[in-house]
Amino acid sequence: MKKSRKLNAVYITGGMLFGLGLALSQMARPEVVLNFLQLKDLGLLAFLLTGAVSVGLLFEIAVRRNIEALITGQKLGKRVKDLDRRVVFGGIVFGVGWGISGICPGAAYASIGIGNFPALLAIAGMLLGAYTQGLLRENLS
Repeated sequence: MKKSRKLNAVYITGGMLFGLGLALSQMARPEVVLNFLQLKDLGLLAFLLTGAVSVGLLFEIAVRRNIEALITGQKLGKRVKDLDRRVVFGGIVFGVGWGISGICPGAAYASIGIGNFPALLAIAGMLLGAYTQGLLRENLS
């Protein structure tokens, strides 16, 4: 099997596991996400923060020990992007969209998998936003 096919198989498997995790954690349900964003469900916030901090610490340790990525064999490293107006604007658009719809881009596909077909509207909005960003990219720099 070619390397690219193996990588694609790993990526697809990882995406499916991620989607399963989103579905099992109820993050694919907009009402659960909105309760989290409105700080009504602090258990989910604690769960997310625990995961984020744990992964961040493991990555920091891996970078300091000069560990190679398991799949690609490349050295792990930090790619810090400058905080410019494109990053700030993108974060604002992402946050507003997430807060209004209750659907995070990653969870949108998992949401469809659990039968929440109105999430297709959120996906259409994400695609429209990505297309618009492509058109405006030169003006935002």
